[in-house]
Amino acid sequence: MADIDRLTAIIEPEAKALGFDLVRVKMMPSEAGDGGQALQVMAEDPATGQLVIDQCAALSRRISDAIDAAEEQGEVLVEGAYHLEVSSPGIDRPLTRTKDFSDWAGHEARIVMVKSFDGQRTYKGELGGIEGDEVLVTDAKAGAVRLPRHHIHSAKLVLTDALIAATRPLDASGADELIEEPEEEKADD
Repeated sequence: MADIDRLTAIIEPEAKALGFDLVRVKMMPSEAGDGGQALQVMAEDPATGQLVIDQCAALSRRISDAIDAAEEQGEVLVEGAYHLEVSSPGIDRPLTRTKDFSDWAGHEARIVMVKSFDGQRTYKGELGGIEGDEVLVTDAKAGAVRLPRHHIHSAKLVLTDALIAATRPLDASGADELIEEPEEEKADD
């Protein structure tokens, strides 16, 4: 097990020191298929809503150093072996903070409740923002609903053409250039 609250308390100041906002800290099974764990950290540059590779690397180094320092002082933050994954939240980002629900209003979201709410556990539709502690969504089945935020298990944006159009790339220079590689000659069989 991992102490996510304590990890967040260690990681968030490191993100802030680099000018980034922390989006999510989560322990999950490693994608390597080795039965290990991954400590997934998602952050964003508030100016772009994304992180580029160099920013991920800088944050990863700071987080590693901060976790190592805490562990050297005797804290057990994660039981067992794990690896650190630092990334940008991506286009179909998770919605984890209050501001996410207002910032991405008008886009399609998929929201899964901790348990069934008004006879339904999963809602998918246009995000209407947040009022107080209620997330507003116009679900394809249930219509306009108000979901208590503290009962939401997970929420994320759905990849749509409108979302792609609203999310500009950080740097598109060179995207229209075609680099031709010489073809290797095939050996006759």
